[in-house]
Amino acid sequence: MAVMLKSRQEIAKLREAGRLVAQTFEVMRPYVKPGVTTLELDKIAEDYIRSKGAIPIYKGYGARAAFRGMPAVPPFPGTICISINEVVCHGIPSEKIKLKEGDIVGVDIGVLLDGWVGDSCVTYAVGEISPEAKKLMEVAKRCTELGIEEALANKRLGDIGAVIQEYAEAHGYSSVRELGGHGVGRSLHEDPHVSHFGKRGTGLRIRPGMVFTIEPMINQGTAQTRTLSDQWTVCTADNKLSAQFEHTIAITTGEPEILTVV
Repeated sequence: MAVMLKSRQEIAKLREAGRLVAQTFEVMRPYVKPGVTTLELDKIAEDYIRSKGAIPIYKGYGARAAFRGMPAVPPFPGTICISINEVVCHGIPSEKIKLKEGDIVGVDIGVLLDGWVGDSCVTYAVGEISPEAKKLMEVAKRCTELGIEEALANKRLGDIGAVIQEYAEAHGYSSVRELGGHGVGRSLHEDPHVSHFGKRGTGLRIRPGMVFTIEPMINQGTAQTRTLSDQWTVCTADNKLSAQFEHTIAITTGEPEILTVV
């Protein structure tokens, strides 16, 4: 594992890219409503990202073969990954899919700005959602917050995974295991891999200058998943709901800095 520590100047560049991602979420938020197609949301995001001189890094991305030994996949066709209800992640935007009242929809946005990556995910409620869906979203968001709080210099990556797993399971949910966070820099996927389950005191020691995502995918039922024939869309194995929140953070000598905020 070759973790590239980032300088203050490099983190400043990553902060700019992260801020653009956060701004894109703000632009999109009013359009996340019943009747809107996922392709319409994709176009809103792409137009805004390109208007700021950045590149949608997911569009055409197909380098999973180079990341943790995963198989090659077709190039991703969208600007955003948009994952509704039982879709865990990597949902493909479509003119045929319209948001419905009561849906929960995860929107994952990645940009390349001045050669540096920003990456984050937000799960939105579409109109009025069920109490069960609302609770899942609240727990998923808190899992991300707790994971970030554990990301302190001299702790270990297993501490992050453990606190996420413990909190999710205490509320009757599960944390997806085969997917996780990752280093961020000039490439979308760098070392280290950040699992969202694990044991305290295990794994790589966290050091100042590391930049990585924390992005737990929290399922209502089983942690097991299945991938659709498009080779991208990952769903829960039992078709129950999944929710995700993600931030890119920089490790400092004190509290971690969240880079994907306005």
